Amino acid sequence: MRFSVLASGSTGNAIYVATDRVSVLIDVGITGKQAEAALETIGVNPAELGAILVTHEHVDHIKGVGVMARRYGLPIYANDKTWSELDGQIGTIKEDQRRFFSVGEKKELEDLGIESFGISHDAAEPMGFCFYHGKKKLSVATDLGYVSDRIKETIRGADAYVFESNHDVELLRMSQYPWSIKRRILSDVGHLSNEAAGDALLDCLTGGAERVYLAHLSKENNMIDLARLTVKNILEERGLSVGNDVHLRDTYPDRPTKLEEL
Repeated sequence: MRFSVLASGSTGNAIYVATDRVSVLIDVGITGKQAEAALETIGVNPAELGAILVTHEHVDHIKGVGVMARRYGLPIYANDKTWSELDGQIGTIKEDQRRFFSVGEKKELEDLGIESFGISHDAAEPMGFCFYHGKKKLSVATDLGYVSDRIKETIRGADAYVFESNHDVELLRMSQYPWSIKRRILSDVGHLSNEAAGDALLDCLTGGAERVYLAHLSKENNMIDLARLTVKNILEERGLSVGNDVHLRDTYPDRPTKLEEL
């Protein structure tokens, strides 16, 4: 199983996951042109894509969904409530491209197993995904206000995680955001702070050299180095050696991560 975080942050999100038989995008929150460029950067021909999975309907996750689906004839998988929000936002989609993927459902696309799980966010019915191929597992969990025990149980045991580390609490509190937005971000249907990400990861990691991609960083209220240092300190305070037991990886709003293989 191969994957790359094509873009991650408040300006747009997209992830590529592939086996030798199928490849999918998780969200396309960047333009179609940007998605094509990111794929080409990691050596992937967009014409070889097989499907798009949608986590939720916010624009930083669906901006390019309609364009990519129409251009390459891709089926779009989303749950029923999300589809109700997508209609009117992503343009006309042919009926045979509209597919349904319910919360808690498991599907197989060729040799790629996919499991969805519900998350806490202010969207219609937001989801995260776990991907399985052979004995390998990739867990994707972003845009969640808190990490429940159920989510931890679902994502635990992965070889790699794409995990939200959205903001530094103090930077957010001192920001020029209106209090209503600050309250939303800090709420149980908002976004995970760096500290919350580190605490949640402690309950998921085994110390088996897992890779953790810190994702969906706020442009205004976080910094790559700050997110990585905060999570690193929390993990190491509990006895995990970053660089040995676990490997932290950065993600970027404007370029893809290296294509990694599990």
